[in-house]
Amino acid sequence: QAPKKAKKRVEGGSNVFSMFEQTQIQEFKEAFTIMDQNRDGFIDKADLRDTFAALGRLNVKNEELEAMVKEAPGPINFTVFLTMFGEKLKGTDPEETILNAFKIFDPEGKGHIKADYIKEMLMTQADRFSQEEIKQMFAAFPPDVSGNLDYKNLCYVITHGEEKD
Repeated sequence: QAPKKAKKRVEGGSNVFSMFEQTQIQEFKEAFTIMDQNRDGFIDKADLRDTFAALGRLNVKNEELEAMVKEAPGPINFTVFLTMFGEKLKGTDPEETILNAFKIFDPEGKGHIKADYIKEMLMTQADRFSQEEIKQMFAAFPPDVSGNLDYKNLCYVITHGEEKD
């Protein structure tokens, strides 16, 4: 009886779960789990610092982390995390959303990512890609001669279905 009541309260207290498809919620949960480095159910400054470090960005300023944590109304558990994403994604089109996801891997804003880097990320993080899936991705969207993946063009193809001339 008690667990049923608790579940009802969570769903009734926040309609954030109705904003997303079940598969999206699962993906957000995986992202949350990756970011919650110490596995305490909350994302704090230390978790953010560790997440940036895992992405190769060291020496993130304390003020930057502070500002990120302050965006939340309180401690960042999964529901708060989902709510924050819901607010950020409200009104964005799919292309913009996908572009923003790629921009995480492109802190200098060059518009492209080293193919080797994205391959490593896809094969080692969250829903890991298999060698075959990587091969299919690069066959459909080959990196340029310098080994870079033009993700702006890739996002266009994903959302519009054909390459831009």
